[in-house]
Amino acid sequence: MQPHAEVSSLTPSQFAKHWHLDPKCLFLNHGSFGACPAPVLAAQQQLRQYMESQPVRFLARELEGLWDAARIELARFVGCDAEGLVFVPNATTGINTVLGSLKLKRGDELLVTDHEYNACRNALVAVAGKWEAKVVTAELPFPANSADDILDAILANVSQRTKLLLVDHVTSQTAMVMPVARLVWEMRKRGVETLVDGAHAPGMLPLDLQALGAAYYTGNCHKWLCAPKGSAFLFVRRDFRETVRPLVVSHGANSPRKDRSRFLLEFGWTGTYDPTPFLCVPEAIRFMAGLKPGGWPEVMRANRELALKARRVLCGALAARPPCPEALIGSMAAVPLPDSDGSGPAPPLFIDQLQDELMARHGIEVPVINWPSHPKRILRVSAQLYNTEEQYAALAAALGEMLAIGD
Repeated sequence: MQPHAEVSSLTPSQFAKHWHLDPKCLFLNHGSFGACPAPVLAAQQQLRQYMESQPVRFLARELEGLWDAARIELARFVGCDAEGLVFVPNATTGINTVLGSLKLKRGDELLVTDHEYNACRNALVAVAGKWEAKVVTAELPFPANSADDILDAILANVSQRTKLLLVDHVTSQTAMVMPVARLVWEMRKRGVETLVDGAHAPGMLPLDLQALGAAYYTGNCHKWLCAPKGSAFLFVRRDFRETVRPLVVSHGANSPRKDRSRFLLEFGWTGTYDPTPFLCVPEAIRFMAGLKPGGWPEVMRANRELALKARRVLCGALAARPPCPEALIGSMAAVPLPDSDGSGPAPPLFIDQLQDELMARHGIEVPVINWPSHPKRILRVSAQLYNTEEQYAALAAALGEMLAIGD
């Protein structure tokens, strides 16, 4: 790809050198798949070489201890009991694992919001169909004026038949931080447990899962923690650990061992796989913390401040009203765009033409999301340490040119 003039003229962040990102591209989409720093990838490669030097030694003799050490360090980071935390490849797997372990009755209700990530909503629909249960969708206000509005919209849909709430910690499409602590508390008062889809939260928001009290919490490590792809976790509250089983049943199901819980035995081995993404999570935690004098709190604060600056720049360029208060913003922000012209196939079968044109004409990678449905759309920007305020100004200028704002 040839460098675009506006890309090559920008001063890179002082932290960009730690990532392998293409310097000919303005990468403003950390939220979709993350980006792993070079030193963490190097650590992963060393682990892979060690594993392949003697696979039986590594996988049969050493892996459990390494797996435990990584789990314990991650549990400390997210504030939970390590005995209830296991690794899964991604948050979608975590969601499917919990939903697949539910025992429901005909007519039971599973509550979700209309901002829920599509893949996880699909999993909820599939499980509801299996048990002849019902999916109830709470429509959230967007634009949203406050967390209270969100809370009220969800609680208004709770009934005597509600068995579980599935809710994003940070919504994927609209990039809003949900009031999950209040939701978990209010749902438990009503006898309903909560499954939190924390795909974006670890590394974006400070977490204390023990204090949160949700029955189930799953989160990605490859996004804002910047671990290798294929690393995520599932935390299950103590009173539900005996009922949750992995999607793949393997040797742990009938293990005679008494030194380890059935929960850990089953999740600890689900067949041969590459465990190095999980084992590098501690290295990612340490590396990212070392990029700022204040460690993780300063990393999170810097990313949030940059996301807020980006939103101000873009809303100004697009003459758009911010769709939610700053209190609901983490390290991503959504900005409304003019409707598309309605041409082309309906999503999710395609990437919006504007997203492709931004990449082709300006070298800018940023998601354009159809919300709430085609041809309505929003633009979502992410802020990671390798980004700069100047990059969002370049995006604003490109959008102004392509959308003819103000003409």
